[in-house]
Amino acid sequence: MDSSSSCDLLRLTFDEILGTTATTTTALFDFTDPLSPVQLCCLTCLLFSVLVFVVSELSGNYSQTDKIWSITPFVYTWILICDSRTFLMFILSAIWGLRLSWNFFRRGGYTWPPWNGDEDYRWMYLMGKVPLRDEDYRFKYLLSVLKNKWVWMMFNLFFISIYQNVLLLLVVSPAVVANIVASKCGDSSFYSSSLNMLDLLGSILFLSFVLIESIADNQQQRFQNEKHRRIASGETLDGEFLDGFTRSGLFSIIRKPNYASEQGLWISFGIFSLASFQSGIARQQHIYNWSHLGWCMYVMLFCGSGPFTEYISLSKYPRYAEYMTETPLFVPNIFKLLFRKETSNKKKKQEKISL
Repeated sequence: MDSSSSCDLLRLTFDEILGTTATTTTALFDFTDPLSPVQLCCLTCLLFSVLVFVVSELSGNYSQTDKIWSITPFVYTWILICDSRTFLMFILSAIWGLRLSWNFFRRGGYTWPPWNGDEDYRWMYLMGKVPLRDEDYRFKYLLSVLKNKWVWMMFNLFFISIYQNVLLLLVVSPAVVANIVASKCGDSSFYSSSLNMLDLLGSILFLSFVLIESIADNQQQRFQNEKHRRIASGETLDGEFLDGFTRSGLFSIIRKPNYASEQGLWISFGIFSLASFQSGIARQQHIYNWSHLGWCMYVMLFCGSGPFTEYISLSKYPRYAEYMTETPLFVPNIFKLLFRKETSNKKKKQEKISL
């Protein structure tokens, strides 16, 4: 047998979804057989999509997907557990999910009844309920169209409810690949479910980005708490509190360190789809496997939502335009960081000399 065809990931994935095999194509309609893990993930994704759409339309709160954003990925990885690698992937996604759920909770995202709570402020701008100071040609037409309630309903159905929930399944699709390799390709010498150095690399990178994201969220939360405390007590605002946004800590390096980390950790998660293969030849053959579609679409989502978020910030904070010219959005300017460090060291030496 040709080694490259002994584990055709795309074909095996479709077989798992449709419930077909090399000898039958009718299993899709045979409900007497138990669902495979991949089918169960797809069904769960469908149920989540329907649930958030119905609840959001009835409640008028369109952040229902946000409430399960940090939960669904580790639900999917839990369903896909079949060996040590998929168990490791579940643990990592659970660490990410529990931390993100806590961050969402402390911002008021989870309340009772559960369909209430904090709503993504961007939806109010998209619906035209909150006016923007300046018009940007990139968003002007979109905002005018979404003001129509029927168009907004379709936007809620296809983008907020369906697309985002499918994306949350695709982003953990390396676990689907790991499950298929372990369960369907385990007899081949090319494939192994045993942990290796790529698993270690993926874990270290994933947890590192989770840590950076945690630091960024904590810095943002402390800033917002202090800003609103000063406003409530009538204190005079100065520095970045007067600007209205934080530009210190990690936010002095890039404008969206939490968004950048979120993208980085799911890109790192893609390493596990390669770790599933034992030999270098098999990894080369599957280096561009279909599961990379998940993190690619995730990055594209942030590349679209990031500019719109900044469009809102520009309308609220006059000095944000200056911040944008000085600080990159997602990727740090290494040369600027090195120059800033060198300048800081020179300043410290001068201060010692003056003393």
